[in-house]
Formats: sequence, structure tokens, C-alpha cells
Amino acid sequence: MLSAVMEDYIKAIYSIQDEGDERVATSELADYLDVTSPTVSSMLNKLEERGLIDREEYRGVTLTEEGEVVALEILRHHRLLEAFLTEHLDYDWADVHEEADRLEHHVSEELTERIAETLDNPGVDPHGDPIPDADLELPDSGSTARLSMAEEGDRVVVQRIRHQGDEELRYLSKAGIEPGVELEVLEIAPFGLVTVETPAGEQGLPEEIAGIIETAPATEAEA
Repeated sequence: MLSAVMEDYIKAIYSIQDEGDERVATSELADYLDVTSPTVSSMLNKLEERGLIDREEYRGVTLTEEGEVVALEILRHHRLLEAFLTEHLDYDWADVHEEADRLEHHVSEELTERIAETLDNPGVDPHGDPIPDADLELPDSGSTARLSMAEEGDRVVVQRIRHQGDEELRYLSKAGIEPGVELEVLEIAPFGLVTVETPAGEQGLPEEIAGIIETAPATEAEA
């Protein structure tokens, strides 16, 4: 039986690795979880003792096979809860992350499967993040590119918004930018501001915000 804090660390390691980091440094985890490096080191000792992470001095950590299974189970709970809260309890898609964070540690497998059946086993959550299926396999999400890498004149459809913090999600929600929305890239300023045309009008996005938005070309997304 793992504590909620242990599960949070495992999910954090998985999320950082999913961004492309092969091994996760203590400092990265500290920043991601907003805790001190000594706190991270203490928890990593416990996770290593349980065989959930592989740890190398000065090279950081990775999840073991067992640790990855735990991470995928947590993500399944979390992302199904986000979808349920959005579709059945009228939560805004930008406000479900914290609520799901609180609930994910306490739902049983039976409840998780009932939620999945009620939602007709969705492949993605409201942010476009893939939901592991009952066998903890991730669906094929296809090829995407960050909006920050787009060029002027590109027409794209938002596929996924990688969670960084609720403030960023609410910023995008107010701007009318969410999965499924088509955007046209109007201008990319030298200092990184990306101006896009949304269904609600023009919107300027700082480079760090554009960097968490994954898109596909509009023609491919419609196909």
C-alpha cells in the first residue's frame, strides 16, 4: 500500500519522463512538486527501497517496470475522474485537475471501471491527455507538434494541453483555446509571442503557454 505522497512522486516522475527526459534529476522533481531537494531525496530513498525507481548517483532516477505500472494506474484514475467531473458534474475543463488530484488516491478499481463504462471508455481526458485502458495500455495519440514550433499561416487543431498549472489552464480556457479548437497562426514575434486566430478572435500567447499546446495540422485532424 502506497501513501498518497508516494503516488504523487511516481506520477511526477512519469510526467517529467513523458516530456522527454530519460532520467529525472532531484532538482527537477523539487521544482515540479514545489518541495525542497532534501525532501525529494528522502522520498526517493523510500521509493528505491520498494523497487519502484532505478536511481543512479548524479544521473537521476527512472521508474522501474513496477513503478511504471503504478504510474499508469494513477493516471487512469486521475484522467477518468477529470472526464467524469467535466461530463457529468459540469466542472469546467480547466478546473478539474486539482479535484482529480485529491480523489485519485481514494477510488477503488471497481469504481474506476464503472466510471470508464459510464463514459464509454474514452481515449483522452478533457485536456487531451491519453487515458490508459483497463490493461494500462495507452492509446495511439498520433503525431503532434507544439504550437510554439508552428509557422505563420499554419492552420492547426489543438489536440492536447500538457498540464503545467491551473493558472495556465484557466488562461487558455478564457481565451477559448482547448482540445478540438482550430487555430490559425497569424504572427510569431521575435520575442516569442504567438498570435493566433481563435473562434472568438485574435489571441496573443506567450511562448511558454504556446509550448504546452500540442497540435495537428487542421486537414489531418479533420480527416
